[in-house]
Amino acid sequence: MTLAVFFGCTFIAFGPAFGLFIFTIARDPLRIIILIAGAFFWLVSLLLSSLIWFIAVKASDPQDERLQKGLLIFGVMFSVLLQEAFRFLYYKLLRKAIEGLVALSEDGCSPISIQQMAYVAGVGFGLMSGAFSMINLLADALGPGTVGIHGDSQLYFLTSAFMTMVLIFLHTFWGILFFHGCEHRRWWEIAAVVIMHLTVSGLSFCNPLYVGSLVPSYLLMAAAAAWAYLLSGGSAQNLRRFLLCKCCSRKGVGDTLGLVGYQDCCWDGERLSQWLKQEHHPLVSQTRGAGDFLRPWSGCYLSLEK
Repeated sequence: MTLAVFFGCTFIAFGPAFGLFIFTIARDPLRIIILIAGAFFWLVSLLLSSLIWFIAVKASDPQDERLQKGLLIFGVMFSVLLQEAFRFLYYKLLRKAIEGLVALSEDGCSPISIQQMAYVAGVGFGLMSGAFSMINLLADALGPGTVGIHGDSQLYFLTSAFMTMVLIFLHTFWGILFFHGCEHRRWWEIAAVVIMHLTVSGLSFCNPLYVGSLVPSYLLMAAAAAWAYLLSGGSAQNLRRFLLCKCCSRKGVGDTLGLVGYQDCCWDGERLSQWLKQEHHPLVSQTRGAGDFLRPWSGCYLSLEK
């Protein structure tokens, strides 16, 4: 039974994130480096916040329960603020890295966009956060012992796994929102990320009333996912086309998404062909110097070449 709980909780907590890694990150060495660096930044923030909390606990009266609870709340909130500060530092570092990649590139283009960096960095933050949230629980899940034998909830490991999964996804979406806010100087987006992070962390104090922490966290995850989707260029139209598995090729013009075919995409309501030369289109003024990148519009991916 303990082995089943261990593998079940592991797959719940890390299965979706592992799928994201395999299908969107693992094949690109540069993305792997960005992911590992993002995990390292989160780890450093945890180390510093743990150090501050440890010093505060040692300097206080251990018999004062009210003070200890206050220090715990302070430690959680301080850790959240420090994580977001390190997310900002990582954004600045990646911004410098893009400038270096453009300088070293033969065609003057970056091999990865800031949107892709935001996604990969968010996954790195989430994976490291999830690992530290679940590693001790998974070790205990192997036994020996029985969950809830003294009247406690038997859903402890299961709810912890679902909470870890939602935190990994939230960090991914927060990375996209945070980087977008920094890139476009929309400080209210950054503030929204910090507030959501503080809210989710504060909800953990509702435990062992797990409904009070899980349900609001998943609602916030859904809101953050929709927001990040829209900021990444998504819309209800391309989501509907994806769900209905509609083909994006124009029949009669060429092979379906082949070398001589055309892929219809939409940019601000204007339909474009994949092979449309940039220099013959007014969008060149908007994309000049941005480099090669892939970005979704109307359920397709449009490759703009300089």
